[in-house]
Amino acid sequence: MRTASPAPQRRAYRYFDLVMVAFVTVLLISNIASTKIVRLGPFTFDGGTILFPLSYIFGDVLTEVYGYARSRRVIHAGFAAALLLAGTLWLVGWLPAAEGWGQQASYNAILGQTPRIVAGSLLAYFAGEFSNSWVLARMKVLTRGRWLWARTIGSTLVGQLVDTALFVVIAFWGVYTPALVLAIVLSNYAFKVGLEAVLTPATYRVVDGLKRAENEDYYDVDTDFNPFRVGG
Repeated sequence: MRTASPAPQRRAYRYFDLVMVAFVTVLLISNIASTKIVRLGPFTFDGGTILFPLSYIFGDVLTEVYGYARSRRVIHAGFAAALLLAGTLWLVGWLPAAEGWGQQASYNAILGQTPRIVAGSLLAYFAGEFSNSWVLARMKVLTRGRWLWARTIGSTLVGQLVDTALFVVIAFWGVYTPALVLAIVLSNYAFKVGLEAVLTPATYRVVDGLKRAENEDYYDVDTDFNPFRVGG
């Protein structure tokens, strides 16, 4: 069922909420895991990179099946959740430790970075996810729904470039050497785009299954792409 109305009609979906919860969960876990820099073979990246690319796959699925406007609602929900996470961790770190609890230094060393990391993540996430969603939505209309693989990979190339560059520079510039920051950017970008390509068959299965289950295949023909618009 193809729809092309200016804004998605309000209707109930069986799996939309589940995809949204999975999307937000991946985002929050990635923000905390990003406090550690890991090395895997030739790649050097923050720990959140292991899971974070899945948020772009969820973003592709949301835009492809439900349309840009509903994807925008999910991106806004993720933004609010990440902001709450940063505020909570900052407040807990600021409050005096109970007598006999000697892990304050450890807490500050690991989670004390989180507000800066989340600040970078929020800006990068907002810009990257909306870039990804916009490119996919526009490509879907231009290709008349063909070549899903080109849309998912093409949108990821743009979105992940914006996301990775902004996040790493904001989160780690001045903390690590410029050489390490550049290595993290390149490794993150290559890893994320490569993972998207590898998982393309799985993305096809999820998208096809959701389109049939939801009886929806949204085309953003007359959509308002303003990322700051709240609501439908």
